[in-house]
Amino acid sequence: MAKHAGLGRGLGSLLGETVGEVRRGSEGDGLRELRIEEIRPNPNQPRRVFDEDELAELADSVERCGVLQPIVVRRFEGAYQIVAGERRYQAAKRAGLATVPVVVREVSDDEVLQLALVENLQRSDLNPMEAARGYRDLAESNGLTHAEVAEVLSKSRSTISNAIRLLELPEEVQGFVEDGLLSAGHARAILAVADDDGRCALAQKVIRDGLTVRQTETLAPLFFVKDKASSPSGKTATPQAYKVAARRLGEALGTKVRVRTVRGKNKVEIEFGGEDDLEALVARVMGGQS
Repeated sequence: MAKHAGLGRGLGSLLGETVGEVRRGSEGDGLRELRIEEIRPNPNQPRRVFDEDELAELADSVERCGVLQPIVVRRFEGAYQIVAGERRYQAAKRAGLATVPVVVREVSDDEVLQLALVENLQRSDLNPMEAARGYRDLAESNGLTHAEVAEVLSKSRSTISNAIRLLELPEEVQGFVEDGLLSAGHARAILAVADDDGRCALAQKVIRDGLTVRQTETLAPLFFVKDKASSPSGKTATPQAYKVAARRLGEALGTKVRVRTVRGKNKVEIEFGGEDDLEALVARVMGGQS
């Protein structure tokens, strides 16, 4: 499959070495000072949320010592657009700097997103939803498979695929992840629920009850909502979701579990041998809570 030229060259080759390239005021590429009002943020920057405390700390450092690492920019629509260094730019603005050091590079539209994503992943972790959007945008804008995105970013294919799947969550749940109320592990477990209403309900329960990822994985199949289907014999067939739930609960609890409907009521039946077995089951379900 044909890829866009330069894709995957990496930060080093695209950004180059700044040592020995100090040509302040030069019209060519290299290190120079630009007025801060000449610089424009990249609207497709993967990072949408900046930690206020970290940004304030960086601004204090910039005010005392200046911007020690140049911001990488490209010429764009009569100004200069940030390729890498959004946090340094924001900190410099807060610190009231009039000019900042930059390195001007000829970078294509395709490469800008890749560089911004790689820089953020390497220097200050994106939250799971920002990373998911970045991976998706990188794949879609360059016509790449998940495996090819993984190769470009030196990650496993499953890491990329699992991250992008988080975008299947309803907006409410994505917001919980972005706000740090749910981890990526919780979010992946919630994806086992078939419908958005169930996913939102489980997410709220996880936050309310402080459930672990393991507890969420065990509980998720119970939030499936399926229409009842009739078997050829006229009896109500057991929904596949119930069978999945029973199997996963059985594996988690170490005993036989049945999830079924009896006289219009849904029931979970857990088999145990005696009082000791029952106490052990309660301990596992409670997760060590008293």
